[in-house]
Amino acid sequence: MVNAFTQSLFVFHAACSPCNNCDIEILDMLAPRHDVERFGIQLVGSPRHADVLLVSGAVNKKVVHRIKRLYEQTAKPCFVIAVGGCACSEILFRDSYNTCGPLDTILPVDMYIPGCPPKPEAMIAGIVKLMEKLKGKKK
Repeated sequence: MVNAFTQSLFVFHAACSPCNNCDIEILDMLAPRHDVERFGIQLVGSPRHADVLLVSGAVNKKVVHRIKRLYEQTAKPCFVIAVGGCACSEILFRDSYNTCGPLDTILPVDMYIPGCPPKPEAMIAGIVKLMEKLKGKKK
């Protein structure tokens, strides 16, 4: 039996107060140059239709309850991918008064894609690894 997630992933991008470098790279990944639709990855406009929550930026006190609400609105199982150094480890904002910690302290994170900003090739490789993990081909 083939899991439906291995054929197509609907991705919702949530930006938690980013500097927009990660967002530009995510948009570049979704552009025809990299053509992620060949893997079945499609960006959706609503978290209710999403299989994957792609989160970029540092989670601060203003957006922490919003990102939790977005995660609650997704259909389960939902996979969370932390994109960029801010979502993975808060790089520059680690000791800031306004941040709430890395994303994995707020939501269960399934995949980390580090970098400041991560390149589209790294994001594609991370998502393909997640799809292989879902297929059961984890090495």
